[in-house]
Amino acid sequence: MDYIKLVSATIAPISINSSALAQGRPLTLQMSCNGARQLVASRGAAVLNTGPMTYDRYVSAVTQCVRDETLDPAWVPTADTPQCSIGYRCVPRSRPSGGG
Repeated sequence: MDYIKLVSATIAPISINSSALAQGRPLTLQMSCNGARQLVASRGAAVLNTGPMTYDRYVSAVTQCVRDETLDPAWVPTADTPQCSIGYRCVPRSRPSGGG
């Protein structure tokens, strides 16, 4: 009996975590422009679906990027705006090209 309780106690958190991971990312097409912008601003960074098969990570400030990345303005489609300024994407800093 103790073995069954141990297995149950181990499986329960795994199934909870699996279902949390299976939840989809918010779809910008189902959000207002202001709602999508506020989501990114309140979280600092968010991964959002912008269509059935497309997604990206959007940030509100360069502090959400890693070293050697900078901000690139990002626009996404939302329910009420075809091109909503949602915040930024982190992109690698461009490096001067050297002669070969």
